[in-house]
Amino acid sequence: MEMSGFDFSATDWDAVPVERHPGEAGEALWRTRQFGAVRVRRVDYTPGYVADHWCRKGHVLFVLEGELVTTLDDGRVVTTGAGSSYQVADDREAHRSSAPEGARLLIVD
Repeated sequence: MEMSGFDFSATDWDAVPVERHPGEAGEALWRTRQFGAVRVRRVDYTPGYVADHWCRKGHVLFVLEGELVTTLDDGRVVTTGAGSSYQVADDREAHRSSAPEGARLLIVD
C-alpha cells in the first residue's frame, strides 16, 4: 500500500454518513473516507452479523469494540477481540466475517 497524494486531516467518524450493507444476517454500517488510493472505514457490525460473501481484498483491520470471528477459506477460524488486529494481503486467504455480539472496527485497505 502506498500512501501519497493527500494532506494531513482529522476525521470525526460520527460526522461521516453511514452506508448500510446487509449481510446474510444482520448488517454492516460503513463510514468511509477515501484518501487517494487508500480507503479508511469505521465499520459497525450489528449483533448476529454474518457476511454474505467471501472477501479476497487485503486489509489492516483493528477491532475497536466487541469481537470479530473470521473464517478463512482453509477452514481456520480466528477470533479477534477489542484492541487486536489482523492483516491480510490482496488475493491471499479468502475470509468471511461474523460478529455474534456485534463489533466496531477500523479498516484500512
